[in-house]
Amino acid sequence: MVQFFVMHGIVESAWAQPYSWARNNISDLGNVHCALQTEPEPRYICSPEHAMMNTSFVALGISLVIGAALTGDMWRKGITAAVARLLVGSAGAGFVLVGLAPADVDENQHFLGALLVMGTGNIGLLLAGFALAPCIPGPLRRLTSLLGVTAITAFGLFLSHHYLGLGMGGMERVAAFPLLVWALFSAAGCLFNLTRRGASHTERHANG
Repeated sequence: MVQFFVMHGIVESAWAQPYSWARNNISDLGNVHCALQTEPEPRYICSPEHAMMNTSFVALGISLVIGAALTGDMWRKGITAAVARLLVGSAGAGFVLVGLAPADVDENQHFLGALLVMGTGNIGLLLAGFALAPCIPGPLRRLTSLLGVTAITAFGLFLSHHYLGLGMGGMERVAAFPLLVWALFSAAGCLFNLTRRGASHTERHANG
């Protein structure tokens, strides 16, 4: 997850014409060709380090798929957790597709990838609020579904071109970033709690 935000900063800094979080889509960083784009908003795109960004998309997607598959201790048992994990994993597949099919190379495949990320992935985020195991800190569990609702709402506003003053890129980030931030902090919180419980168990065993 961290590598994505680092690469985002590196790739946007390589633009000769300043990249804008409000005016530009995230996917603009991965566009292969320099050209004026008219949809959904007019802007000139030229991303010299597009290969780095697309590699980052793929790496991010793979990490999400692996995380959804291997973080069993982070989830409760039952159908809700299974569906949530599947949908979060589908967001990972979406990021891989976004990286392999830049918007100016295969628009249809790229849109499908974005739909998996901000559509099914955010539904998974919403369900995760009801499916996380107690190892996740309580405040984060309560915040998870709220993040899901926020991201789903933002995706709807983004598709309908209602940006509420944030700009096209700003609204897209409200739709896309909550899942990534949540995944990062959930994994860190669960790892911290599991490590703390393991240390406590070792200490009790040593004292016993």
